[in-house]
Formats: sequence, structure tokens, C-alpha cells
Amino acid sequence: QVQLVESGGGLVQPGGSLRLSCAVSGSIFSVNAMGWYRQAQGNERELVAGIFTGGTTNYVDSVKGRFTISRDNAKNTLYLQMNSLKPEDTAVYYCNVFPSPRYDYWGRGTQVTVSS
Repeated sequence: QVQLVESGGGLVQPGGSLRLSCAVSGSIFSVNAMGWYRQAQGNERELVAGIFTGGTTNYVDSVKGRFTISRDNAKNTLYLQMNSLKPEDTAVYYCNVFPSPRYDYWGRGTQVTVSS
């Protein structure tokens, strides 16, 4: 059974940093591109960043230069380093396969709130 568990969210001031983690159980991690997605209140869920098995990365324009996605295949863990956070980054952050997330892989997500 595949399970994705996000952690590392919290409350941070504008300009601050957070590092999100996503622990993936099951056999999907090493053979799939993975991505981070987010959903702000009242908005649709959107892609933030993706990383292919070979390490190539993609980012949505709004986070380029501020966020870094990475993966540790030995630990089946996906990361998102978020720097220079802005209030508009406030959302629940999820991980899933990329670029086509599966509805049955969505976890509970982790809340990121950027506020002074």
C-alpha cells in the first residue's frame, strides 16, 4: 500500500525559511518523478515543483530562485527547501507523483503559514 506523509510545515515570518519532507512508503518512489503541490484556501491545488528520477527539476515561475526540490532515493524521501517565503506561499503543501498526480496518493499535507 502506498502512503505519502508530509511534514515540516509551520508558521514563519515573511522572508523566513522552512524545509518540508515527504516520506513515501511502498515501491513507487525510486521509479517515479515526484512533485510538491499546494492548495491555498479557496484556490485549486497547483504544482509547485517536480523532480525526475535523474534529478532534473521543474519549478512554477512564482517559486523559482526561492524553492529547491530534492530527493533521497535511499530514504524514499522528498524534500522542499523554501527560502524567502512570502505571504502568498501560505497553503497546505502535498507531495505526489509528477507530473500527473494520482488521486489515491494524496496525503493530509502540511500547513505552511507565512505571516508577521
